[in-house]
Amino acid sequence: MTIQEAASKIRAPEYPADRIFVDRWSPRAFNQDQIPEDVLKSFFEAARWAPSAFNSQPWHFLYAFRGEPEFDIFLNPFIDFNKEWARHAAALIYLLSRTYFMPPGKTEAQFSRTHSFDCGAAWANFANQATSAGWAAHGMSGFDVKKAHSVLRVPSSFAVEIAIAVGRKGDGAYLPPTLFKREQPSGRSPVSDFAARGLFPESFRT
Repeated sequence: MTIQEAASKIRAPEYPADRIFVDRWSPRAFNQDQIPEDVLKSFFEAARWAPSAFNSQPWHFLYAFRGEPEFDIFLNPFIDFNKEWARHAAALIYLLSRTYFMPPGKTEAQFSRTHSFDCGAAWANFANQATSAGWAAHGMSGFDVKKAHSVLRVPSSFAVEIAIAVGRKGDGAYLPPTLFKREQPSGRSPVSDFAARGLFPESFRT
């Protein structure tokens, strides 16, 4: 069974939704294709149009291409599990968020309660645009945040949200057997598990 056939069986929507959302998933197997910078920037263009509180646009992306000296610097904070497969990606990216913003009509910056949430919207746009263009983006939390702040020279006023590996999906021949078995789309909880009409339901407590 091909990955696409597996996706159609595992990912059958309950309600109508565009296939771009249903078919997107996060592989760990990449081929050796290099990604052109203009193509990567088209993913950033999609992220650019994400919504944010007061249009503060707190997202910032740092990126490095495989084969560049910075690539190994970007890889360094990863946990060993992620280093093993992410080193094959065409590009590594860190998504940062600016934690303070200037509200309209104010003269002093204030903490943005939604800076991480807003960056999540930008990440979703980025990932879906990558899928639409025939590439794959895998977001990760498995890295040393303090080390990333240090090696990337990120100011303390910014949060390092996630790391992202981007590349073309490959056959996964270099993956260890345990990961190779997992190299397929995963399912999702039904809508009823997370959406409820009215007040907070008891079902959400478990």
